[in-house]
Amino acid sequence: MNPTDAGHRTGTPPSATGKGLRPGSVGLAAAVALGLSSVAPAYSIAVTLGLVTLVVGHLAPAALLLGFVPILLTAFAFRELNRQMPDCGTTFVWTTRAFGPVTGWLTGGWVVQVATLIAMTALSQVGATYLLQVLGLHTLEQNTAAVTATAVLLLAALTAVARRGLQIAAPLQYVLLGLQLTALFGFGAAALLRHHAATPSPAWLNPLAFGGFGPCAQAVLLCLFIYWGWDALITVNEETSDSDRVPGRAVLISTFVLLGTYLFTAFAAIGFAGTAGTGLGLGNPAGATDVLATLAPAVLGTALAKAVQLAICLSALSALLTSLISSSRATLSMASHGALPPAFARIHPRHRTPAFGTVFFGATTAVLLVLLQLLSPRFLGDAILSVGLLIAGYYGTTALACVWHFRTQLRDSPRDLLMKGVLPLLGAIMMLAAFARSAHDMYAPAYGSTSFHGVGGVFLLGIGSIALGAAAVLTARARFPRFFREGRSAVAQLTITED
Repeated sequence: MNPTDAGHRTGTPPSATGKGLRPGSVGLAAAVALGLSSVAPAYSIAVTLGLVTLVVGHLAPAALLLGFVPILLTAFAFRELNRQMPDCGTTFVWTTRAFGPVTGWLTGGWVVQVATLIAMTALSQVGATYLLQVLGLHTLEQNTAAVTATAVLLLAALTAVARRGLQIAAPLQYVLLGLQLTALFGFGAAALLRHHAATPSPAWLNPLAFGGFGPCAQAVLLCLFIYWGWDALITVNEETSDSDRVPGRAVLISTFVLLGTYLFTAFAAIGFAGTAGTGLGLGNPAGATDVLATLAPAVLGTALAKAVQLAICLSALSALLTSLISSSRATLSMASHGALPPAFARIHPRHRTPAFGTVFFGATTAVLLVLLQLLSPRFLGDAILSVGLLIAGYYGTTALACVWHFRTQLRDSPRDLLMKGVLPLLGAIMMLAAFARSAHDMYAPAYGSTSFHGVGGVFLLGIGSIALGAAAVLTARARFPRFFREGRSAVAQLTITED
C-alpha cells in the first residue's frame, strides 16, 4: 500500500519522508547536471542571444550579466528555504508556509506547472525539428504534422525514462549535457580563434553603457528566460544525499556555470560575426532566433555544424526530461499534502517514482502541443513568450516567502540578515518589477503574433493563465477543503517534524 494513500483516507497529510521516493540516489554532480539540463543552455542561448543583440548590440554580454543578478539573488532564497524545508514541492510548500494555502496553491503550484507545461510543448517541438534536421529529413522538417508526430514520440520515450527513475535519468543527463557543452565550447573556441568582425573587449560587460532604461530592461527580461529552470534540481531534494545542503550548493554551482557558458558564447559569437544588421551579423533579424545554427557553418564548416544542430536538439530533449522529473515530484508533494487528487501521490512499487504524475505530464504536454498546432502555430509562439511573465511572478513570490518566513531570524546574525533578508528581498523586487514591465510590454497588440480587441495575445495568455488559476483555486477549495483550512499548519507541522 502506498503510504500516501493512507494519509488521504484519514485526512492527515503524510510526512515528507513518507512519500516513497528513493532517498540518497542523487549526489552533488547529478543535481548540478539536472539543474543545468533543465535550462537547456544550447537551445536557450541559440534562440535568445540574437534577440538581445538586436536590442543592445555589443552590450549583449552586459545584459546577460545583469539578467543573472536577480536569478542569483533568488537562488539564495531557494537555498535558504530548502535548508529549512527540504520538500520536493519546493515553491508550493514554501509559499504555503509563508503566505497560506491559497497563495501556495496558485503561485507555487498552478503558475509553476502551467509555465513548465508551456515550456515542455516548445521543447518537444524544438527537439523534433532539430532531430529531423540532423537526420537530413528536410521535407519532414517543414511538415507540421510530421514534426508534431515526432515530438509526441519523443515525449513518449522520455516519459518512459523519467518513469523509470533517476538511476537511469541522471546518467543519461550526464551524456546529454556533456555533448551540448562540448559543442558550445567547441563552437566558442573556434569563433574566438577566427574572430574578424570585432575584437572582444571588457567594455562589452559595462552595465552603465546602455542607452537608457528601456533597452536595458527589455534585454534583461529576455535574459531571464535563458536562466530559468535551474530550480528543477531542488524538486529531487528528497532523493538527494544531505538533502538540506546539497541542493542549495547545486543551485549556486549550476547558475554560475550557466553564466560562464553564456558569456563565453556571447563574446565568441559577437567577436566572430559582429552586430551588423546584414549578413552573418547578430543584428540581422533574419538569423536572430537561431544564432548558433546561422553561424555554425561559417565557424566550423558544414560537417561540424551538424554537431551544433545535434547539441541544440539534445539540449531541448534534456530539458524536457528534467521537466518531466520535476513536475511529477512537485505534484507528488501537492497530493501528499492533500492539495491534489491522491493519484498524483502514487509511487511505482519498483521504480519508486511518481509514475502517474510522470505519465500525466507527458500526455498533457502531447495533447497541448497538438491542440495549439491545430489552432495555429502562432498561438504556440505567443504561449512561449508568455512564460516570462509567469517565471518572474513565481520567482518573485518565492523570494518574498523567504524574507517573510525568516523575518524573526534576521537579527540573529549578519549572515542571516544578508542571506535570508536583504539579498532575497532585492531579488523579489527585481523579479516583481520584471513581472510588471513584462505585463506592460505584452499588453501592446504588436507584441507577439496575435492580438484580441487591441490587447496583445501574449498578455492575454500570460495574465489569462493566472486568472484561470484563480478560478481553479475556487474549485480546489471545494474539492480539498482540509488543505485550504489547515494547509499552513500542516506544512508547519512537517517542518517541525523534519527539523
